[in-house]
Amino acid sequence: MKLVFMGTPAYSVKTLEALIEAGHEIAAVFAQPDKPVGRKHLITPPPVKVCALQHGIPVYQPVTLKNGEAAEILREIAPEMIVVTAYGKLLPKEVLELPRYGCVNGHASLLPAYRGASPIQWCIVNGEQKTGVTTMLMDEGMDTGDILETTETPIGENETADELFERLSVISAELTVKTVADLAAGTVCPKKQPAEGVSYAPIIQKEMALLDFSAWDAEEIRNRVRGFYSWPIAYFFFEGKRVKVLSARLAENTAAPAGTVTESGDRLIIACKGGTAVELQTVQPEGSKPMSAKQMLCGRPIPVGTVI
Repeated sequence: MKLVFMGTPAYSVKTLEALIEAGHEIAAVFAQPDKPVGRKHLITPPPVKVCALQHGIPVYQPVTLKNGEAAEILREIAPEMIVVTAYGKLLPKEVLELPRYGCVNGHASLLPAYRGASPIQWCIVNGEQKTGVTTMLMDEGMDTGDILETTETPIGENETADELFERLSVISAELTVKTVADLAAGTVCPKKQPAEGVSYAPIIQKEMALLDFSAWDAEEIRNRVRGFYSWPIAYFFFEGKRVKVLSARLAENTAAPAGTVTESGDRLIIACKGGTAVELQTVQPEGSKPMSAKQMLCGRPIPVGTVI
């Protein structure tokens, strides 16, 4: 089938490669524009662009899809289907109506739950036990299109967002290839999303990763550490300096007020909401490399009784 693929981050690459391996003609790839990356702000192409160029596929990087220029390019290409995976832009009506088989999106959640930009992180932050990938026929809304097919997977007890990203990228690639084939064969029937169970996964901002030990219990703190790894990374402040938390586990319950450091030496344990407590295992003090909490405390003690 003649396809146009739209995607941007590394998560999308496996789907693009799977479609190529399945024998589809990828007539063009659309990706977000190159952006500055790192401390030196080097202009860097997105991973999907790099992959496409390696395969000799033309790449388009429009700043917007709303001015009609992208639609004109797509009319000239005349794809039978547009496949979208983590592209990062809503498709206007004139684009959605172009392909014979429509525009198919692979979304990293079990819709209608976690519509939006960051479903993988938020399902971990919110303590979900399972997630998955949903393929859908796109409409003008944000992840509101008719469901085509789904694949469900459990979330590991200690699984981080990075690890779940990697697993779901593989699942998404496999399901998308299957959905494209099933649509072409007429063996899949689109169904409306249920009105019940709708939730949203907004874009993550750095300040969302600030840990509030009085607002959340230990399990919620641990979920935030897992869900915000490896970006933006959960953190707290001590003596005006940011301390990132890369891993944590539940500790023994305590009668200490929430936010109080109850153990500091070989272990760093902080009381949380509801009499629970969390042990911070791997940390990264401002200006330093990642280290164990014990290593940090050797050089930067946090006295027992300190309120974070």
